[in-house]
Amino acid sequence: MKLIYEVPGNDFDRAGEASARVKKALQRLGVEADVVRRVAIGTYEGEMNALIHAGGGIVQADINTESTVITVSDKGPGIADVKQAMQEGFSTAPDYVRALGFGAGMGLPNMMKCSDKFAIDTVINQGTKITMCFEHKHS
Repeated sequence: MKLIYEVPGNDFDRAGEASARVKKALQRLGVEADVVRRVAIGTYEGEMNALIHAGGGIVQADINTESTVITVSDKGPGIADVKQAMQEGFSTAPDYVRALGFGAGMGLPNMMKCSDKFAIDTVINQGTKITMCFEHKHS
């Protein structure tokens, strides 16, 4: 199953729509609750990064019986220093975003922690693509 959602830029009223829809789809498919939770967190963090830093983007979920792969892609400014961006607490979010309670610098670290496999492909002035793989557990 492939799900694709557009993330609107700077529309905080619609923030979280993609992650909520992916979560519901996984629950309907009977994916384990722990995996659903981790996918929802990782997807939400990616969605918020695209919304805040890149003027929006695309969230794609590829779901099969063994895993869920979430890809968040945007055409934003890219990440200048990935190593620095991966440090907890580092943020380039503008002040107005922080005033709304976002931009604490936990997005990328949380995505990496929640996923079983994590990759960032970023090019300055072209955009960023984040791929997270979540392995399904079978009892």
